[in-house]
Amino acid sequence: MPENMRVAFLGLGHMGGPMALNLVRAGHLVTGFDVVPAARQAAQTQGVPVSATAVDAVAGADVVLTMFPSGRHVLDAYRGAERPGLPPEAGLLAAAPPGTMFLDCSTINVDEAREAARLAIEAGHRSVDAPVSGGVVGAEAGTLTFMAGGDEADFAAVRPLLDVMGKRVVHCGGHGAGQAAKICNNLILGVSMIAVSEAFVLGEELGLTHQALFDVASAASGQCWALTTNCPVPGPVPASPANRDYQPGFASTLMAKDLNLAVNALHSTGVAGQMGPLAARIYDRFVAEGGADRDFSAIITDIRGASRHHPVDGTAGEPAGGELPGAGRRTTTAHDDGSPE
Repeated sequence: MPENMRVAFLGLGHMGGPMALNLVRAGHLVTGFDVVPAARQAAQTQGVPVSATAVDAVAGADVVLTMFPSGRHVLDAYRGAERPGLPPEAGLLAAAPPGTMFLDCSTINVDEAREAARLAIEAGHRSVDAPVSGGVVGAEAGTLTFMAGGDEADFAAVRPLLDVMGKRVVHCGGHGAGQAAKICNNLILGVSMIAVSEAFVLGEELGLTHQALFDVASAASGQCWALTTNCPVPGPVPASPANRDYQPGFASTLMAKDLNLAVNALHSTGVAGQMGPLAARIYDRFVAEGGADRDFSAIITDIRGASRHHPVDGTAGEPAGGELPGAGRRTTTAHDDGSPE
């Protein structure tokens, strides 16, 4: 790969826009595209050159970087989409020069990531999946964590790009391993945020101050990222979204999406997970009832609100999240929030 790579950056949303801008600032030759005109305009205003179409953007590219809402979007873009009553969209794999590197930074199902890699390789290209963690703040600051899956040589080829956009880059294994690491990590995160939130609500009812519980748990066996970095109550961690009325951060709709990806993986592998599916149902309901655009730590407000409808001794009613709609086995794919992550 050349030192200054020609990068087609497709998906210029809240995450993709800042990531593309960091590549521009590092001297890479970026051409961006997004299906949303406002996203294209915002990126162009910030200094990211944009193209009229995705196919135009990939012409002559060394790397095609995608940042899409779901696996369906990735696969449709790679193959080309048939749309009723409209001419078929040309696929990115057919439009790209031979041997192009396809770097997908979306968060999608592991099986979809492996299918995307298969399609790219069969078309004569190279492929790496590298989903990200770190949110909009990390995208803007260039401090994201990338979890990469692909061949060693291909990972080494894209490493300079990932190092520009992030501060930690981990090669997790073969194709799909980056997605696997991402959904396993966010399974832990979603479950732990619910547990931390329940503990704070319980502490409130037992007469503990938020600071007292934080001081104990943050230095004891309850210590975790959901507590010490993204604390769901205002005060103990001044930088947490709880101090900004739960402005994300990491939006609850994205947590719901990632938990459902984890549930899909649990089902496909036969792993008898229980906490993951329960956490997915809790966040599904929270999103459906108005919490979609709030930080995922705002789940504490749902727990607190539901708790006030039950006797203090818990002798009647169901605890928050006890019986939720859709409690059966999930077979659907991830939520489509309509914008790139």
